[in-house]
Amino acid sequence: MPLSLTIAIDGPAGAGKGTLARRLADYYHLPHLDTGLTYRALAQMLLAKGWPLGDEPHAVEAARLVDLSNLDRSVLSAHAVGEAASKVAVIPEVRRILVEKQRTFAVQPGGAVLDGRDIGTVVCPDAAVKLYVTASAEVRARRRLAEIEANDGTGDFAAILADINRRDERDMGRADSPLKPAADAHLLDTSQMSIEAAFLAAKAIVDDVLAKKDEA
Repeated sequence: MPLSLTIAIDGPAGAGKGTLARRLADYYHLPHLDTGLTYRALAQMLLAKGWPLGDEPHAVEAARLVDLSNLDRSVLSAHAVGEAASKVAVIPEVRRILVEKQRTFAVQPGGAVLDGRDIGTVVCPDAAVKLYVTASAEVRARRRLAEIEANDGTGDFAAILADINRRDERDMGRADSPLKPAADAHLLDTSQMSIEAAFLAAKAIVDDVLAKKDEA
């Protein structure tokens, strides 16, 4: 393995990029950052303080306070927090502040694995490996419903699918850092893949990049 390995993983909600990122980070012994949690941490802070999501000065102030070493997934995974995060993430100054924090995480000795919406295009354009993980909206909605039901909750497939389509439109249509694959990203469609199959496919891509680097 090279002295530093940065793996950038992008894709829409529910495609499996987070699970894949954690598996790769564990396998290659690298620190992992779900950059979506940085926006969720900001949104959770705004909600807790009762500050309006659309108020840019408050959002910028909160963004400066986000601590990447204190991101509690169990708290930040709430649906309301995710909805709020996708709204504040469109504020350019908020993105600039959080992207700088994410870049600092990415360049630590040895490298890192980061997943999100604009890692390969904006945060880590020079990453050694870039993956764009996707799946059909219907498959992602079914996965989300199964996750809810596995936690003893209930959900409506049509409502979940509509929510996913709204988030895709918002993420892909925003003017600043829209969700899209980097020109040199490896595309991985997980619609028909198990978690294990997706991991093995991603690992093969990473290992191929590493082998080529060793030969160079």
